[in-house]
Amino acid sequence: MKPTPELLAYFKGREDQIQQYAQFLAGAGIERGLIGPKEGDRIWERHIANCIPITTIIPQGVRVVDIGSGAGLPGVVIALARPDLKVSLVEPLQRRVDFLNEIVAELGLDIEVIRGRAERVKKQFEVVTARAVAPLEKLINISWHMIPKTGSLMAMKGESAADEILATTLKKGSTAQLHEISLPNLPIARVIQVKKGA
Repeated sequence: MKPTPELLAYFKGREDQIQQYAQFLAGAGIERGLIGPKEGDRIWERHIANCIPITTIIPQGVRVVDIGSGAGLPGVVIALARPDLKVSLVEPLQRRVDFLNEIVAELGLDIEVIRGRAERVKKQFEVVTARAVAPLEKLINISWHMIPKTGSLMAMKGESAADEILATTLKKGSTAQLHEISLPNLPIARVIQVKKGA
């Protein structure tokens, strides 16, 4: 699938870089097992388009960390759609870290790649993102120390997002909100935002 002009409009001034990234995913991403072997034709609709909605609800100019970043989803997409953000990627597996470092170098992005588990990262970020990493309660437990007061965890989830909130014990003083984001020409996206109290 080729990207539509509507999709590319989310990456103003960086259209070439997002297309380069898509090619990287369809090539090296599949060869190295970061993306499933049958995903080549669906990179845009299944992976990149899927990550665009979260880019529309992150506040201006904050520090963002994508935990369990894997092939850079949604972290690289966020960085390309939102140049105002300071993006870091956290990934424990060395082969994925190597892949992420190659993408950052190839696309000339100002992204920090951190090798390690989220639990051990000592820095703080106003927004922590995660896609297909773990159930909500586990995500909260492994990332809470990285979130300053009034910061948020934003977890990309599927259709059972509302049930997942109900099944989760929130930390004291925090609130959870389900964003159902409906953008033109894109399927509805669900992001659970867990906000730390002041």
